[in-house]
Formats: sequence, C-alpha cells, structure tokens
Amino acid sequence: MNPENRRRARVFVLEDEALILMLLADLIAQAGHDCVFRASRLEDAAGIAATGDFDLAILDVNVRGETSFAIADAVAARGLPVIFATGYGERGLPQSWAKAPVLQKPFDARALVETIRRVSAP
Repeated sequence: MNPENRRRARVFVLEDEALILMLLADLIAQAGHDCVFRASRLEDAAGIAATGDFDLAILDVNVRGETSFAIADAVAARGLPVIFATGYGERGLPQSWAKAPVLQKPFDARALVETIRRVSAP
C-alpha cells in the first residue's frame, strides 16, 4: 500500500513504565499513527477501554503487578483489536488470548509497524 493512502490508526496504549510509554508513543508517531490515549493504571485504562475513540489498543500485560486481560476483554467486546506488549512473549498469555498479536519488549520498530498494519487491515 502506498504510504500516502495508508490510514492513520488511533492507538490506545496501556503501559505502567513512563519511559516505555513515551518510547512506544514516539514509535507509534514515527510509524504514521496517532497515540490518542495513554494510561499507566488499570483504573484509568478501564474507562478508556469502555468509551475511548480509538482503533486498536496496545496493552502491557503486567501493569503494577496485575494483568491487563480485563481491559483487553473490554476492548475486544467493542470489536476492536488488541495487541499485547510483554517481555514474556506469547507464553505469558492465557489460552483465551493465545492467538492475540504480541509485541516483544524491548520494542522493535519494524515489528510494531507490521503488527499495527496487520490488525488494522480490513
């Protein structure tokens, strides 16, 4: 697809580490997308997941010692794609999310771009 014709995805990011959140937001912007919502706590993320105007979510699996799977369920219930970010890889996901895309930490810009493209494809 021609980059000029590519649709800019509106991305919601849940990440509890401030520096990682800023890095991920920068990578999203460099990839030509918009980081429209950022959250570092599950409580804040729950509201965004339920009502925020975004196209896809990138969720850190482990947020301050708790998992983000309830947030992922809320996003998926709206019919929106979820990408998990974790240092544990796919083995850190429960069976119900076994087929979800995973971005391995530390982040690789090409993998981020490809994963967003894949989940945003019509």
